[in-house]
Amino acid sequence: MVMNFVGLVGWVAAWFGLIGVLVVFLSPGFIPLVVPFMMVAFYRAFVQLAYFPAAARMHRVLLNYPWQHLSAVPRGLGKHPDAQDDGMWFEISNPADPGRMIPLVFLKSTRSFWWIKRIGGPRTNPELKAQIEPLWFAGDPRYIAVVAASGRENKAPRRLHFLYQRAAFDRRIPPASWGASPDDLERARRAGAQVPEHAPSPPRPY
Repeated sequence: MVMNFVGLVGWVAAWFGLIGVLVVFLSPGFIPLVVPFMMVAFYRAFVQLAYFPAAARMHRVLLNYPWQHLSAVPRGLGKHPDAQDDGMWFEISNPADPGRMIPLVFLKSTRSFWWIKRIGGPRTNPELKAQIEPLWFAGDPRYIAVVAASGRENKAPRRLHFLYQRAAFDRRIPPASWGASPDDLERARRAGAQVPEHAPSPPRPY
């Protein structure tokens, strides 16, 4: 968070600095040369600013769920057959039914390029894959979670990324029935997910 704040201040300062240089030291003919750098600074400042809401959500998740080390986590870049959305994904075991796996999709592309290179496919560099093995995981895959790569000697998480099921923030989407107990729902609610008061009932067989 500190580094993100420093980056935000730095890019904003760079943007205003370029304006100052253009106004004070350069003639109007240099505008086409300076504008691309100003656009880059503006974009980078926007990316830094967009990180703060995700960081606040990750903080709430980590207050309610402990870190776990998960090995050999199934992953992929294409659409998961059980997911509503396209995108790369991890499969995490359902806490209520360990034999059933739940896909967690990267619904937002912000800050996900680093993960794309490491989730990869069969030709991905093994050294890159090893950086997310084991995978640090905190949360409930039915609702909301944080994943992270392993730091040096696997002593601390790094590259934290916020993941969630779309139904956890969009009430227009009916939540799936994954065997959540009232305690599970309350814990997810404390972590920031917008979950119903009661777990949805599974559909009746015909």
